[in-house]
Amino acid sequence: MRLSIHRRSLLGAALAAALAPLSLATPASAIEPAGSAAPPVALRVATYNIHAGAGEDNVFDLDRTAEAIRSLNADVVGLQEVDVHWGDRSNFVDEAQELAERLGMRAFFAPIYDFDPLTVGAPRRQYGVAVLSRYPILEAENHEITRLSTQVPNPVPAPAPGFAEVTINVRGAHVHVYSTHLDYRADPTVRRMQVADTLNILAADSGPKVLVGDLNAQPGAPELAALWQDLRDTAPGGAKTYPAINPVSRIDVISVSPDITVVGTSTTATAASDHRPVVADLLLHQRGD
Repeated sequence: MRLSIHRRSLLGAALAAALAPLSLATPASAIEPAGSAAPPVALRVATYNIHAGAGEDNVFDLDRTAEAIRSLNADVVGLQEVDVHWGDRSNFVDEAQELAERLGMRAFFAPIYDFDPLTVGAPRRQYGVAVLSRYPILEAENHEITRLSTQVPNPVPAPAPGFAEVTINVRGAHVHVYSTHLDYRADPTVRRMQVADTLNILAADSGPKVLVGDLNAQPGAPELAALWQDLRDTAPGGAKTYPAINPVSRIDVISVSPDITVVGTSTTATAASDHRPVVADLLLHQRGD
């Protein structure tokens, strides 16, 4: 929910070691794509709104955030509400880089807001979304979608960055992964425009696609309906994700193109953020561009 120009940023790191299996799994039935002869490649994807590194208790603790992500044992993680030298609330930390280093993953950060520092010579203050990956990131782009800024008085809907796209090489299979954070307001108008923008971005890509993020609306909301013409919700009827303690709605979603098999999904009960993370186990059947 938070301006910058398009940006590419690839942070190299060693592959993470094998991690503990997920807890509190709520398996989904496998959804098979229309016929494909290619050998499948397994991929575990997660989405997590990290609340700028603060837990449900509003205490900033990036160690706790990192451990929550580590416990998911995911190959690729889409993050939302990521601070990079933003302010006191997150100790001016570059959260995307810090998490990537702690988890032995690569990262791409896509700022929504990009402001001058508070003091001369300090890094720029940024806030946005990110993707962490165990696998090589071949390409990355920060796309614009319609936004209603929270940082200016009397905002009007306008294109702004903060829609992350990465192309990942998963043992020879290429997949597009997108991390997004849709408008939080009760009025669905901006979310509807954001869905239209999202579909235009996805239409420019071929091959397997995975869209993850905090949609700030439940999958059945009318303004999200157009998404499901091109994508499939990996966890229809899945567990609620917000707020993290005693959740009442499922707004953190992983969706995939029809050429991807969904093996199962899970939601983890953790208070390391004010959202719960979601994981989907997928099979890729073809090479993407």
